Amino acid sequence: MVQSKEQRVHGVFEKISENYDKMNSVISFQQHKRWREDTMKRMNVQPGTKALDVCCGTADWTIAMAEKVGKTGEVVGLDFSKNMLKVGEEKVKSMNLEQVQLIHGNAMELPFPDHTFDYVTIGFGLRNVPDYLQVLKEMNRVLKPGGIGVCLETSQPTLFGYRQLFFFYFRFIMPLFGKLFAKSYNEYAWLHESARDFPGMRELVKLFETAGFKRVTYKPYSGGAAAVHIGYKE
Repeated sequence: MVQSKEQRVHGVFEKISENYDKMNSVISFQQHKRWREDTMKRMNVQPGTKALDVCCGTADWTIAMAEKVGKTGEVVGLDFSKNMLKVGEEKVKSMNLEQVQLIHGNAMELPFPDHTFDYVTIGFGLRNVPDYLQVLKEMNRVLKPGGIGVCLETSQPTLFGYRQLFFFYFRFIMPLFGKLFAKSYNEYAWLHESARDFPGMRELVKLFETAGFKRVTYKPYSGGAAAVHIGYKE
């Protein structure tokens, strides 16, 4: 039986949820935290605002935004893996973040009315959805006019040599780390496929614009291993 991308990704994240945070640190050499911190500076999240974190996983970015919006704000984290959300819920509870709500849902059909949020983010999740453009359109739809849509994601390095090394790492080394640290070789081998097939930085700008975002900018991190794209809803 051939699995759809959606079914396969769901199975991957249901299985690796308990080791996901540890593995993120291992496979990115802790760089993902630095990338997110820089992205948050660019977003300049204001107290009392409302944010949505799509494909929130174990809720690290959700929590980072909750700390910025404060008790008068609201942050919703959405993910389709209940096991990932369970890990996130434990974190939120331990930090007593009453302004956070984690919900089980589909990024392709966000269960919110138009013009609901000031910020909508997706971190290392867009590459795993069946239709990149549909998710970006949904993110744009639920943003308020003037709101900010943000995608932090692995990207395609362009420098010859480094590009080949990057894909060698993703294809051969990262699954070995998965087997060593999380007993999940096949699940981490999948991440190579999703990173390899994901659009480059300029292609993603075009997708943002097609989805309705204006004034789209991007910044590469670590030589293009990752990138942040930011667009505005007018």
